[in-house]
Amino acid sequence: MARFEPWVGLAKGVLIPPLWLWFDWRFEGQEHIPADGPALVACNHISYLDPLAHAYFLVKAGRTPRFLAKIELFDNRFTGPVIRGTRQIPVRRGSGDRAPVEAGAEALQAGELVVVYAESTVTTNPDFSPMRGKTGVGRLTLATRVPVIPLAVWGSAPVWQRGGRSLKYGRPIWVKAGPPLDFSDHEAGREDPAVLRKVTDEVMAELSLLVDDLRARYPKGWT
Repeated sequence: MARFEPWVGLAKGVLIPPLWLWFDWRFEGQEHIPADGPALVACNHISYLDPLAHAYFLVKAGRTPRFLAKIELFDNRFTGPVIRGTRQIPVRRGSGDRAPVEAGAEALQAGELVVVYAESTVTTNPDFSPMRGKTGVGRLTLATRVPVIPLAVWGSAPVWQRGGRSLKYGRPIWVKAGPPLDFSDHEAGREDPAVLRKVTDEVMAELSLLVDDLRARYPKGWT
Protein backbone atom coordinates (compact mmCIF):
# COMPACT_ATOMS: atom_id res chain seq x y z
CA MET A 1 0.00 0.00 0.00
CA ALA A 2 2.97 2.29 0.49
CA ARG A 3 3.10 3.35 -3.15
CA PHE A 4 -0.40 4.83 -2.82
CA GLU A 5 0.39 6.90 0.27
CA PRO A 6 1.87 9.87 -1.68
CA TRP A 7 -1.39 10.16 -3.62
CA VAL A 8 -3.43 10.06 -0.43
CA GLY A 9 -1.19 12.64 1.20
CA LEU A 10 -1.39 14.87 -1.89
CA ALA A 11 -5.19 14.66 -1.97
CA LYS A 12 -5.43 15.56 1.72
CA GLY A 13 -2.95 18.41 1.42
CA VAL A 14 -4.60 19.97 -1.62
CA LEU A 15 -8.30 19.48 -0.84
CA ILE A 16 -8.71 19.76 2.93
CA PRO A 17 -7.34 23.29 3.54
CA PRO A 18 -9.73 25.07 1.11
CA LEU A 19 -12.67 22.98 2.33
CA TRP A 20 -11.86 23.87 5.95
CA LEU A 21 -11.47 27.55 5.17
CA TRP A 22 -14.50 28.03 2.94
CA PHE A 23 -17.29 26.18 4.73
CA ASP A 24 -18.55 26.11 8.34
CA TRP A 25 -18.23 22.45 9.29
CA ARG A 26 -20.08 20.51 11.98
CA PHE A 27 -19.21 16.84 12.55
CA GLU A 28 -21.29 14.56 14.76
CA GLY A 29 -20.99 10.87 15.61
CA GLN A 30 -17.32 10.39 14.78
CA GLU A 31 -17.16 7.95 17.70
CA HIS A 32 -19.07 5.49 15.50
CA ILE A 33 -16.13 5.29 13.05
CA PRO A 34 -13.71 2.55 14.23
CA ALA A 35 -10.10 3.64 14.61
CA ASP A 36 -8.92 0.65 12.60
CA GLY A 37 -10.17 -2.53 10.98
CA PRO A 38 -12.86 -3.00 8.35
CA ALA A 39 -15.67 -0.44 8.13
CA LEU A 40 -18.51 -0.14 5.62
CA VAL A 41 -20.02 3.34 5.35
CA ALA A 42 -23.27 4.12 3.51
CA CYS A 43 -23.92 7.77 2.59
CA ASN A 44 -26.74 9.90 1.26
CA HIS A 45 -26.12 11.93 -1.90
CA ILE A 46 -27.50 15.47 -2.37
CA SER A 47 -24.63 17.25 -4.15
CA TYR A 48 -21.47 16.64 -6.14
CA LEU A 49 -19.64 18.06 -3.11
CA ASP A 50 -20.71 15.10 -0.94
CA PRO A 51 -17.71 12.81 -1.57
CA LEU A 52 -15.41 15.61 -0.39
CA ALA A 53 -17.61 16.28 2.66
CA HIS A 54 -17.86 12.62 3.61
CA ALA A 55 -14.13 12.05 2.99
CA TYR A 56 -13.26 15.08 5.16
CA PHE A 57 -15.38 13.66 8.00
CA LEU A 58 -13.71 10.25 7.72
CA VAL A 59 -10.20 11.66 7.46
CA LYS A 60 -10.86 13.76 10.57
CA ALA A 61 -11.97 10.52 12.25
CA GLY A 62 -8.56 9.06 11.41
CA ARG A 63 -9.47 6.85 8.44
CA THR A 64 -8.60 6.83 4.74
CA PRO A 65 -11.74 6.03 2.73
CA ARG A 66 -12.08 4.02 -0.46
CA PHE A 67 -15.16 5.01 -2.45
CA LEU A 68 -17.18 3.00 -4.93
CA ALA A 69 -17.20 5.70 -7.64
CA LYS A 70 -18.68 5.94 -11.13
CA ILE A 71 -16.33 4.95 -13.94
CA GLU A 72 -16.70 8.37 -15.60
CA LEU A 73 -14.59 9.92 -12.83
CA PHE A 74 -11.75 7.51 -13.61
CA ASP A 75 -11.83 8.47 -17.28
CA ASN A 76 -11.83 12.23 -16.60
CA ARG A 77 -8.43 13.80 -17.31
CA PHE A 78 -8.63 15.97 -14.17
CA THR A 79 -10.07 13.60 -11.57
CA GLY A 80 -8.83 10.33 -13.06
CA PRO A 81 -5.18 10.40 -11.92
CA VAL A 82 -6.09 11.21 -8.30
CA ILE A 83 -8.95 8.73 -8.13
CA ARG A 84 -6.82 5.95 -9.59
CA GLY A 85 -3.84 6.96 -7.46
CA THR A 86 -5.85 6.76 -4.24
CA ARG A 87 -7.28 3.35 -5.25
CA GLN A 88 -10.95 4.20 -5.46
CA ILE A 89 -13.18 1.44 -6.84
CA PRO A 90 -14.79 1.91 -10.30
CA VAL A 91 -18.49 1.25 -10.83
CA ARG A 92 -20.20 0.93 -14.22
CA ARG A 93 -23.69 2.06 -13.28
CA GLY A 94 -26.56 0.03 -14.69
CA SER A 95 -24.29 -2.74 -16.01
CA GLY A 96 -25.05 -5.35 -13.36
CA ASP A 97 -21.29 -5.87 -12.99
CA ARG A 98 -20.47 -7.46 -9.61
CA ALA A 99 -16.79 -6.58 -9.78
CA PRO A 100 -17.21 -3.43 -7.63
CA VAL A 101 -18.88 -5.43 -4.85
CA GLU A 102 -16.13 -8.04 -5.04
CA ALA A 103 -13.44 -5.34 -4.93
CA GLY A 104 -15.21 -3.67 -2.00
CA ALA A 105 -15.38 -6.99 -0.16
CA GLU A 106 -11.65 -7.56 -0.73
CA ALA A 107 -10.89 -4.09 0.67
CA LEU A 108 -13.02 -4.77 3.74
CA GLN A 109 -11.36 -8.13 4.29
CA ALA A 110 -8.02 -6.29 4.16
CA GLY A 111 -9.18 -4.04 7.02
CA GLU A 112 -9.99 -0.94 4.98
CA LEU A 113 -12.88 1.52 5.14
CA VAL A 114 -15.21 1.38 2.12
CA VAL A 115 -17.79 4.04 1.25
CA VAL A 116 -20.95 3.32 -0.76
CA TYR A 117 -23.54 5.67 -2.25
CA ALA A 118 -26.43 3.23 -2.35
CA GLU A 119 -28.58 5.58 -4.45
CA SER A 120 -25.78 5.53 -7.07
CA THR A 121 -26.50 9.16 -8.03
CA VAL A 122 -27.53 12.50 -6.56
CA THR A 123 -31.10 12.27 -5.26
CA THR A 124 -33.83 13.60 -7.51
CA ASN A 125 -36.31 14.00 -4.65
CA PRO A 126 -37.39 17.67 -4.41
CA ASP A 127 -36.75 17.73 -0.63
CA PHE A 128 -33.33 16.05 -1.07
CA SER A 129 -34.41 13.03 0.99
CA PRO A 130 -32.70 9.70 0.16
CA MET A 131 -34.10 7.67 -2.71
CA ARG A 132 -34.44 3.89 -2.81
CA GLY A 133 -31.00 2.32 -2.63
CA LYS A 134 -29.37 -0.26 -4.86
CA THR A 135 -28.67 -3.55 -3.12
CA GLY A 136 -24.87 -3.47 -3.44
CA VAL A 137 -24.56 -2.25 0.15
CA GLY A 138 -26.65 -5.23 1.27
CA ARG A 139 -24.42 -7.62 -0.66
CA LEU A 140 -21.31 -6.12 0.90
CA THR A 141 -22.46 -6.28 4.51
CA LEU A 142 -23.82 -9.81 4.21
CA ALA A 143 -20.78 -11.12 2.31
CA THR A 144 -18.27 -9.70 4.79
CA ARG A 145 -20.21 -9.59 8.10
CA VAL A 146 -19.07 -5.97 8.44
CA PRO A 147 -21.81 -3.72 9.93
CA VAL A 148 -23.01 -0.69 7.96
CA ILE A 149 -22.33 2.78 9.38
CA PRO A 150 -24.86 5.33 8.03
CA LEU A 151 -23.29 8.73 7.28
CA ALA A 152 -25.46 11.69 6.29
CA VAL A 153 -24.62 15.16 5.03
CA TRP A 154 -26.82 18.26 4.96
CA GLY A 155 -26.21 21.77 3.64
CA SER A 156 -24.23 20.76 0.57
CA ALA A 157 -27.18 20.61 -1.84
CA PRO A 158 -26.96 24.26 -3.04
CA VAL A 159 -23.18 24.12 -3.44
CA TRP A 160 -22.76 21.94 -6.52
CA GLN A 161 -25.51 20.54 -8.71
CA ARG A 162 -25.65 19.59 -12.38
CA GLY A 163 -27.35 22.93 -13.05
CA GLY A 164 -24.77 25.14 -11.32
CA ARG A 165 -22.88 26.10 -8.17
CA SER A 166 -23.43 28.36 -5.17
CA LEU A 167 -20.13 29.00 -3.42
CA LYS A 168 -21.25 31.34 -0.65
CA TYR A 169 -18.53 31.71 1.93
CA GLY A 170 -19.25 30.25 5.36
CA ARG A 171 -22.12 27.97 4.34
CA PRO A 172 -22.72 25.38 7.09
CA ILE A 173 -22.01 21.80 6.03
CA TRP A 174 -23.14 19.28 8.63
CA VAL A 175 -22.13 15.62 8.60
CA LYS A 176 -23.39 13.01 11.04
CA ALA A 177 -22.69 9.30 11.51
CA GLY A 178 -25.13 6.93 13.18
CA PRO A 179 -24.42 3.73 15.13
CA PRO A 180 -23.34 0.67 13.10
CA LEU A 181 -26.13 -1.52 11.76
CA ASP A 182 -25.46 -5.23 12.26
CA PHE A 183 -27.15 -7.52 9.71
CA SER A 184 -25.34 -10.74 10.64
CA ASP A 185 -28.66 -12.43 11.41
CA HIS A 186 -29.51 -12.15 7.68
CA GLU A 187 -26.28 -13.81 6.50
CA ALA A 188 -27.99 -16.99 5.34
CA GLY A 189 -29.98 -14.97 2.81
CA ARG A 190 -27.05 -13.14 1.24
CA GLU A 191 -28.08 -14.35 -2.25
CA ASP A 192 -31.80 -13.86 -1.69
CA PRO A 193 -33.07 -10.74 -3.51
CA ALA A 194 -35.79 -10.21 -0.91
CA VAL A 195 -33.26 -10.25 1.93
CA LEU A 196 -30.91 -7.93 0.07
CA ARG A 197 -33.79 -5.53 -0.51
CA LYS A 198 -34.82 -5.65 3.15
CA VAL A 199 -31.29 -4.94 4.38
CA THR A 200 -30.80 -2.11 1.89
CA ASP A 201 -34.14 -0.54 2.78
CA GLU A 202 -33.19 -0.60 6.47
CA VAL A 203 -29.93 1.17 5.69
CA MET A 204 -31.74 3.84 3.68
CA ALA A 205 -34.31 4.25 6.46
CA GLU A 206 -31.54 4.99 8.96
CA LEU A 207 -29.98 7.46 6.54
CA SER A 208 -33.35 9.18 6.18
CA LEU A 209 -33.61 9.55 9.96
CA LEU A 210 -30.17 11.16 10.09
CA VAL A 211 -31.07 13.51 7.23
CA ASP A 212 -34.33 14.49 8.93
CA ASP A 213 -32.48 15.25 12.16
CA LEU A 214 -29.86 17.41 10.45
CA ARG A 215 -32.48 19.25 8.38
CA ALA A 216 -34.58 20.03 11.49
CA ARG A 217 -31.61 21.62 13.29
CA TYR A 218 -29.88 23.27 10.35
CA PRO A 219 -29.60 27.11 10.52
CA LYS A 220 -32.79 28.51 8.97
CA GLY A 221 -31.00 31.43 7.36
CA TRP A 222 -29.17 29.03 5.06
CA THR A 223 -32.09 26.86 3.97
